[in-house]
Amino acid sequence: MDSNYLEIKKWCNERKVNLVAISKTHPVESITLLYKEGQRMFGENKVQEIMMKECQLPPDVQWHLVGHLQSNKVKFIAPFISLIHSVDSLKLLQEINKQALKNSRIQNVLLQVFIADENTKFGLSKEECFSLFENKETAKLKNIRIEGLMGMATNSDDEKKVRKEFKGLKKMFDTIAKKYASDNIEMKTLSMGMSSDYKIAVEEGSNMVRLGSVIFGERKAPITSL
Repeated sequence: MDSNYLEIKKWCNERKVNLVAISKTHPVESITLLYKEGQRMFGENKVQEIMMKECQLPPDVQWHLVGHLQSNKVKFIAPFISLIHSVDSLKLLQEINKQALKNSRIQNVLLQVFIADENTKFGLSKEECFSLFENKETAKLKNIRIEGLMGMATNSDDEKKVRKEFKGLKKMFDTIAKKYASDNIEMKTLSMGMSSDYKIAVEEGSNMVRLGSVIFGERKAPITSL
């Protein structure tokens, strides 16, 4: 564990920002160190890795899936996942709803919106996102709860560009929160900001940050996915 953790945790607490410690590629031992310091939210981007770790750690750990999720893998995490950040289609929402129903759960999710000037990021366009909220099929999904949006800014040293992308997502979040409210939509979480840009993200309205390298140090070798 990097000594930055306690300082960052204090910084987040002062601003009422939820900290998700991105533990992907890091061992259970590293997660346990943060757990002993009171950290409960941990994020992984691969289904196999999150399954391997979940069974080795206490049941009160809140697991977040932050990476791209394929529909055929939802069933593996449906029994325990706390929040899925990376929903980018109605098809995926429907599968999450199906598996949540099987597990007698209401699954909290975020819609991932593509805000970066890059071709490597997943996510809904602004138009696709609003269309999903307007779609009558979304209202039929009784075992999911859309609780907000997630976005990743361009990996850039251009602060103005990064700030503009975060500002745009916050504006979109506010619009959706005012316009759409139902049994399965409760907009309360805006997940923006990673190790390189989380302070900018919080300044622009984020209330959940996803931090890995500034807490755990550099990534280890990846674990093969399912």
